[in-house]
Amino acid sequence: MFEISWYVLFAAFVLDFFLGDPPWLPHPVVGMGNAISFFEIRFRKWFKNLSFAGFLFAVFLITSTWVISFVLVKLAMLIHPLLGTGVQILLLFYCFSVKSLVQAAREVACPLEVHDIKTARKKLSMIVGRETRNLDEIAVTRATIETVAENFVDGFLSPLFFALLFGVPGALAYKMINTLDSMVGYKNETYILFGKASARIDDVANFIPARISVLVICFAAFLLSPRRGLSALKTGIYQGHRHKSPNAGYPEASFAGALRIRMGGPNIYHGKLVDKPYIGWQFKDPDIHGIIRAWELLLFCALIGILVACGLSLVFF
Repeated sequence: MFEISWYVLFAAFVLDFFLGDPPWLPHPVVGMGNAISFFEIRFRKWFKNLSFAGFLFAVFLITSTWVISFVLVKLAMLIHPLLGTGVQILLLFYCFSVKSLVQAAREVACPLEVHDIKTARKKLSMIVGRETRNLDEIAVTRATIETVAENFVDGFLSPLFFALLFGVPGALAYKMINTLDSMVGYKNETYILFGKASARIDDVANFIPARISVLVICFAAFLLSPRRGLSALKTGIYQGHRHKSPNAGYPEASFAGALRIRMGGPNIYHGKLVDKPYIGWQFKDPDIHGIIRAWELLLFCALIGILVACGLSLVFF
């Protein structure tokens, strides 16, 4: 269960590349979200100490996800090895979200091209946590590129990393970690205590993949342009820490260096101004073409990542 074949990795990547997240196909993340909502109420009732309740809540859901996916793969393997392989491919496919991320970025870029700022803000609000109603075109563009960069780790590199370490159940357990963080990992009155464990677990899970992303983005940018590759490496290393998140700054800084654009800066989240520093401060603000170049770089990074992962699988498994 801790081993994964190269063809499972590659097939899942190809499925994601062509299918993305089709609305007609049930998605496990929806089930994860429902489970989080269901058990949050109960764990809050069962334990008076909210920090302790949140810790047990997170551990329970992450462990349950691993166990359920382990049993599914194991049963499928016992029925027939081909069925087991198919189940692994399908489950891992659900863990990748490169195609859907590109589609989301494109849906923001298209109205921006015709200066339809209201539609662009609405589309952006579906993929970011910040308030978008007062953002201008530059701010919308910057937020879109930041989302593409940050989610290269959350939506691809981290699940790939955990698939290599712990097999498909590991990738799904990571997906639960990421979903927990997106639903309860907020520093507001409701979740400051209950969601603390979920947020910290997410930080730990993404720590290594976020730093590996600097190398992947740098290598991809270097193949496209040696100058931009060195810029990505330099900016990623020296400015990756300039972010409120311990991890998100590294892919963002690397993208900023590769695309030679400025990202970050103050934004409003849940009604509060968050004074984030600029990343790639020495570069210019991005324009609409920056979004296109960002998703092209994302696709190239994902391709390099999957090829390296397949190679590692061939060598070790």
